[in-house]
Amino acid sequence: MSHFPNGFLWGGATAANQYEGGWNEGGRGPALTDVTTGGTVDTPRMITWIDKYGSPHASPSHGFTLPEGASYAVLEDYYYPNHKGTDFYHHWKEDIALFAEMGFKIFRMSISWSRLYPKGIEEEPNQEGIEFYRNVFKELKAHGIEPLVTIWHFDTPLYIEEQMGGWANREVIDLFIRYATTCFEEYKGLVKYWLTFNEINNTIMFLDMAGAAADERYTEAYQILHNEFVASAKAVQIGHAIDPDNRIGCMICGICNYPLTPDPDDMLAFQRAWEKNIFYCGDVQCKGEYPIFARRLWNEHNVHLDITEEDLKILKEGTVDYYTFSYYMSNAVTTHEMDEKAGGNGVMGARNPYLEYSDWGWALDRDC
Repeated sequence: MSHFPNGFLWGGATAANQYEGGWNEGGRGPALTDVTTGGTVDTPRMITWIDKYGSPHASPSHGFTLPEGASYAVLEDYYYPNHKGTDFYHHWKEDIALFAEMGFKIFRMSISWSRLYPKGIEEEPNQEGIEFYRNVFKELKAHGIEPLVTIWHFDTPLYIEEQMGGWANREVIDLFIRYATTCFEEYKGLVKYWLTFNEINNTIMFLDMAGAAADERYTEAYQILHNEFVASAKAVQIGHAIDPDNRIGCMICGICNYPLTPDPDDMLAFQRAWEKNIFYCGDVQCKGEYPIFARRLWNEHNVHLDITEEDLKILKEGTVDYYTFSYYMSNAVTTHEMDEKAGGNGVMGARNPYLEYSDWGWALDRDC
C-alpha cells in the first residue's frame, strides 16, 4: 500500500501522568506516579517513601511493595518529572492549536483518575477536574481532532494504593467503575473512542525485571490482572449502555520477540513469550475468556486465583470493540547462555546480531 486509506486517523499520543502537570492543582489528589522519580537508561525510576519511623527512602519502582507501616511521600532533592510534564494543564489551548497545525485528526490522551476523584473513594467527582477535561475535548473538536481517551494510564490514586493495596483488592473494581461511569456520562457526545487500561500486560511482562519473581508475586500479578479484566469488561458494558456510539478498546504493550536461533528450544521459548506477554491479556479482553494456555502459565508458578462464575460471565459479555498496541522495539529470546544482552524501556534479552541499536538500547527493526 503506497498511501493511507481515506478516513485514516493520523495523530499523536500522550498520557496525563507524563505530560499534563498541575499535579497538585485544581483539586487533584496525588497518584502513584507522583511519588515516582525520573530515571535514565542506566538509572531506574524510584518510588519515594517514609518508613514507620519517619526515615526517607527511595526504591526501584519495578517490583516495589510498600513496607508495613510505611507511607508514600514526595521528598526534597528528588526530581519528579510527572509533577510538571510539559505543563499541558496550563497550555492546553496553544498545544491543541499546534496539534491542528501539524494535521492531527486524532489525539490520544488520558484522564487522571485522581483529578476527578482525588482519593478515588469519593461519592461525587471533583467538578473542577470534570470541567478541565470537558474544555479540552471541546477545543479538540473545534479543531477537527477526535479525542481517543484512556481511562487508566498507570495513575491509580495514591490513597487506593496506600490504604487499600491497589488493584490486588477487588474493592477497587467498583471504585474504578464509578470513575469510568462518570467519564462516559460527562463526556457523552464529546468522546467516542475509549481505551480502558493502558498496556495492561505490563503487570506480567515486567515481573522478572529484578530477577526471578517468587510464586507469591506471580499470584498477586495474575490476580491484579483478573481484577482489571473484570473492571474493563464492566466498563465496556456500561460505556455501551450510556452511549451506543462509544467504541471501547484494549491497549497492549506490543514489544515483540524473535527467537535468537532456530533451535527448537528457542522457538518454544519465543512462542511462550508471546503467549504470556501479549496473547494472554489480548485474548481475555477480545474473546471474553481465558486462553487454553492460561492454566499452564498459572501452574508454572503455583498460581491460584479468586475467579467467580459471575466474573467469567462479565468477561464474556464485556469484550472490547477494537485492539490497540504500542510498539517500541523488539527483543530476542534464547534458552542458551547469552554472549551479549541488550534491551531498553524495561525489557532485556539477547542482543540480535541482525539489528542496530539506539543509544537507549532499543533494537531498531528494519522497514518492511
